[in-house]
Order: sequence, then structure tokens, then C-alpha cells
Amino acid sequence: MSPFTGSAARTSDWRHVRCVHDNGVVTVTLARPGKINALTFGAYADLRDLLAELSRERSVRALVLGGEGRGFCSGGDVDEIIGATLSMDTAGLLDFNRMTGQVVRAMRECPFPVVAAVHGVAAGAGAVLALAADFRVADPTARFQFLFTRVGLSGGDMGAAYLLPRVVGLGHATRLLMLGEPVRAAEAERIGLISELTEEGGADAAAEALARRLADGPALAYAQTKALLTAELDMPLAASVELDAATQALLMNSEDYAEFHAAFSEKRAPKWRGR
Repeated sequence: MSPFTGSAARTSDWRHVRCVHDNGVVTVTLARPGKINALTFGAYADLRDLLAELSRERSVRALVLGGEGRGFCSGGDVDEIIGATLSMDTAGLLDFNRMTGQVVRAMRECPFPVVAAVHGVAAGAGAVLALAADFRVADPTARFQFLFTRVGLSGGDMGAAYLLPRVVGLGHATRLLMLGEPVRAAEAERIGLISELTEEGGADAAAEALARRLADGPALAYAQTKALLTAELDMPLAASVELDAATQALLMNSEDYAEFHAAFSEKRAPKWRGR
């Protein structure tokens, strides 16, 4: 995403999520613990706009997405979203559904890795937010559930029918999206839905540690790797190999590539600059 901005100033206060910056690592917390962090229209919009702002800031190297209280995210708020959508016309419903998809696109297209720290329930839209992350760090209490068919909607919401088969395979994705059954941590790890399984209560700390490791690493290399993973999902091999070649040629002109050689020659750790 382009780093150039227009007239709008950086947002200083996000009302629907909590955002903390710490030396390259941004921690975004869904903070409605009384409702297991159920999402509202405002929360979706804040996530969409926050990710766009952070993507323009070269200082951001990694992001952790977590939930306060006893769960990660229970999905869309039944009263504030599901109840409200019953009175919307088609144009309003399309605007809403496009906004939720824009959050997922922003997570996949932002130039830094996103780590989801999952404990307790990750249901409906909450499950898709975790799915859209680059890494899912979870503890044994984690429970994923793609609930959309349970409320009479398509299981392919917010890009789930695109992303989930690519993470766990078509067979598992069909079962999870059609039946809406819960997937507990042990099974989620077995089918590849979880990147790292921690001890109980350890997901947040492990996610922060992973984010710090990523933030201290070669940011430009990570950004291009993420971009290629997303872009090449739908490419034939010949196009993928050509895109890889062009990307590597560009990165071989980077300061980080030269820095690795200098550090290797001087027998020291590289000082990654992300450029």
C-alpha cells in the first residue's frame, strides 16, 4: 500500500478497538469483554481504517490481534448487527458486507505480518479474522466455529470460502463451513488451522514474542513474502516463477541484502533496516 497520504491526519483515538504501539509492534485488542468482543459496525470500520493507516506507516513491522476477557471474538453482535440488518435494504446490506470483506482484504494485503492471539471462542466473523491472520497462536481453550450457515447465511462469508480451503484443504473446509461445528484446539492444530499451540493462558505472550521476532527481522523480505503468498494463490506456475524472479531481483538491490553479506563477512548479526 502506498505510504503517501492526503489531508487527513493520523487518527489519535480509536473508539471501537484498543491500539498500542511498541517499537514496531502494534497490538490491536478487541475490547468488549462483556460480550466476548462481539463486533459492531463501528468495530469493523475501525479495523478497516486502522489497517489502512498502519499500512502507510513504515514504522509498523508486525501486528498482534487479540481479544480481551474470556474469548477472542464471538462474531457479529446479535442485536447491534444481526438485528439491525433485518431492517436494511439491499444497498445497505451490500455496503455492510463489503465493509466486512474489506477488513479481511486489509489483513491479507497489509505489508506486515499479522499474528492472531486466540483463546476461548473464535466464532463467526471472529473465526474469519483469525483465519485472515498470517499466524494463529492459540491456547488449549481456543474453539473455532464458522457459524454462518447456523443463522441461515452462506458459509462463504468475508472470504472464508477462499481462505479456509487454502489453509486446511477443501475437505475440512467444506465440513467446517457447511456444518458450523466447533473445532477445538487439538483438532485445529492437527488440520493446520493453528500455527502454534501454547499452554493455557499463554497465547497472548507467545503471539507478542512471535511479533517481536518478526519486527526485529528483515521487514522488506517478510512484506514481499506475504505479498507473493497472497498473489500466487491463483497463479499458474509459470507466472509465479516469473513474479518470484522479478521480486528477488528487486530485493537484491535492497540495503538489507547487502547488509546480510556485510554481517556474514564480519561475523555479526545483521542490522535489518527494512529497505
